[in-house]
Amino acid sequence: MQKIIIASGPVIVEKNNVLLDQHGDDRFWKFCGGKTKENESLIETALQRAKEELSIEIEIIDEKPFILHTKKKTPEGIIDIILVHFLSKRIGEIVPGKEILKWKWLPIEELEQQDLAPNILPTLRHFGFTQN
Repeated sequence: MQKIIIASGPVIVEKNNVLLDQHGDDRFWKFCGGKTKENESLIETALQRAKEELSIEIEIIDEKPFILHTKKKTPEGIIDIILVHFLSKRIGEIVPGKEILKWKWLPIEELEQQDLAPNILPTLRHFGFTQN
C-alpha cells in the first residue's frame, strides 16, 4: 500500500468566486487537481489535471505553492496526503470531463455554508482571499 500521496492543482478565483468541483468517492467541493504521476512535476500535474477535469488551460500566477499536509484513514491504514496548490488564472471555457459530477463558481463569502474539502479555506486564506 502506498503510504503517501502527493496531489497538485490550481486555485482559480474570479470576481470573488472560487472554481470548485465534485469528483471521486466523496461529495466535498474541491479544487480541481489530482495525484502526481511518475516523471511529472507539480506544475505539470496542475496543468494536466485542469485540462483533464475541466478542459481548461491555466496560467500559474505564482510558482510558489501553498502546501498542506493531511491524513486519510483507509481500511489498509492511514495515508499521508500532501496537497500542493498554485494560484492560477483560467484560460478557456469550462467543459467538465467525465469524472466530474458537478462544478460551480462558489462565492467566497458563502463557502462556510458548503460541504468543503478541508483544504479549501486554509488555501484561500493563504492566498489572501478570506480571513476565515
